Amino acid sequence: MIPNTLLPPLVPSGKLRQQLFIRREIMPLYDDVLWRIERGAVRTQTWNEDGSPITLGYWGVGDLIGYPLSKIKPYQIECLTDIKVTVLPPDIWHKNINGFLNHIQQSEELLNIIHRQPVSLRLWKFLLWLSDKFGITVEKGKLIELCVTHQEIAEVLNTTRVTVTRLLKEFEQQGKIIRHKRSIILCLPN
Repeated sequence: MIPNTLLPPLVPSGKLRQQLFIRREIMPLYDDVLWRIERGAVRTQTWNEDGSPITLGYWGVGDLIGYPLSKIKPYQIECLTDIKVTVLPPDIWHKNINGFLNHIQQSEELLNIIHRQPVSLRLWKFLLWLSDKFGITVEKGKLIELCVTHQEIAEVLNTTRVTVTRLLKEFEQQGKIIRHKRSIILCLPN
């Protein structure tokens, strides 16, 4: 972790400092700084003993992220898109209670999803979760704007990329989803 002395929380105007990160950039970790996402999406992750990634969460606009929210080591925040964040120093954390509650609730939702059986239900619930968090309504359903690879989905759901690909094809044949370029549209009733 980097000491906060390198990251001033305020800009000269007295407003909270904002920072930009680019897609696939790994955000620095500070012991005493939280970030509030203003634009974009990130994922938090760690690794198991054999080096396999473990996704801890997907976070978007309005979400709080940062090392103080975790006791996991190693811990990493990867930008899935270009993002803009606001620096939140400890003296104002108490003003962000809803952000903390939201973080806990989303973590529990994801934990609940990854323990579903069979894997097809787990995948469907995960797609619904992504569509609620990162989706926009389009003519044919709900477009998940976040581009997540089959491998990344498999890592979250503790399954294989081959299984994810097979199940997505089945969902497509059943008319549950439409693939649009590298994105997915969930065909949900209005």
